[in-house]
Amino acid sequence: MINRVILIVMDSVGVGQLPDADRFNDGGAHTLLHVYEHRGTLKIPNLCALGMGKIVEVGCLTQEIIGCYGKMAEQSVNKDTTSGHWEIAGLVLDSAFPTFPKGFPRDIIGAFEKKIGKKILGNYAGSGTAIIEELGEEHLKSGRPIVYTSADSVFQIAAHEDIIPLEMLYEYCRIARRILNGPHAVGRVIARPFIGAPGNFERHNAARKDFSLTPPAETLLDLLTKKEFFTVGIGKIGDLFGHRGLSAEIHIENNEDGVNRTLEAMENHQAQKGLIFVNLVDFDMVYGHRRNVAGYAQALEAFDRRIPQIRGAMSSDDLLIITADHGCDPSYSPHTDHTREYVPLLVYGLKIKRDVDLGTRTTFADCGQSVADILAAGKLARGISFKKDIMDE
Repeated sequence: MINRVILIVMDSVGVGQLPDADRFNDGGAHTLLHVYEHRGTLKIPNLCALGMGKIVEVGCLTQEIIGCYGKMAEQSVNKDTTSGHWEIAGLVLDSAFPTFPKGFPRDIIGAFEKKIGKKILGNYAGSGTAIIEELGEEHLKSGRPIVYTSADSVFQIAAHEDIIPLEMLYEYCRIARRILNGPHAVGRVIARPFIGAPGNFERHNAARKDFSLTPPAETLLDLLTKKEFFTVGIGKIGDLFGHRGLSAEIHIENNEDGVNRTLEAMENHQAQKGLIFVNLVDFDMVYGHRRNVAGYAQALEAFDRRIPQIRGAMSSDDLLIITADHGCDPSYSPHTDHTREYVPLLVYGLKIKRDVDLGTRTTFADCGQSVADILAAGKLARGISFKKDIMDE
């Protein structure tokens, strides 16, 4: 019997374009392979041992495979963090979140300006770091917040912490979240605080905060909560699920801190039944969007070095799942946004089979359905469980 699942999302670590990638302007994207090819080497022996080399050729040496492996396609017609995580948790969206590549309509911006009592800067799509450089100095002089978007369904508000304190920025985001409904209901409103001086601005990523829509239907977290299992969200999990279905939320500074908090949660919830759901965002936010291939590779290697600690903290009743929510190929030149890709599926535990190919799953929801099945929590609306493939009844 498995009593506890540790589900880790390596944010944006995609493993190759989906068949419909061209619809998203993502033809040829392959996050993990391109990081490996541009670097020439990738030292991830622990991910390899779990089966990553069976999914993508990334220079894994021949060795015993101790995990089960496969890849999953996103069924939702999106490539963003919110829909990716919701689908992992069993909720598949049948329609896309709205996007605003030419900026938000005047009535939306006007309503937002009226509520906050000041005009905004920006209102166009682009890279967050570039927009801060372009508009940061004017923001310092005028005190007007910077609003921008991207190819994803996001309304992002950037502000210097000396001009608009964090709590005020978060309140601006709550105001925007209330305005952005109906046909304008973007997946996320994101607070993007920054510090520093012109020419040397720096985003304060640890203070970033996401204000997501509330899931429109039941997710794995809701199902586990109804069964009175513990559910811990680490990283931005709580933000992504509208702070619903979690018994504890733990925010983190970076990937390393995320692994530290995961190990602490494992220690604090020994012999309890439930889920530790983790998002490690640095791959995406710090390296993918910024097209930093070398940094992306180093982040993968740094996470890989922590896997033995995670495995060492596991009991015989634990299950580890490592996956992703979309791609963000740092070598991709047409844009700096997420890329529509398959995601890896790596599964490990002392009570599960080894070296089992789980194949290509048609939806991320197979992950959530499997967790629900393995924990004997019931059944979700979507997804096919792979419990029988990895465990003897």
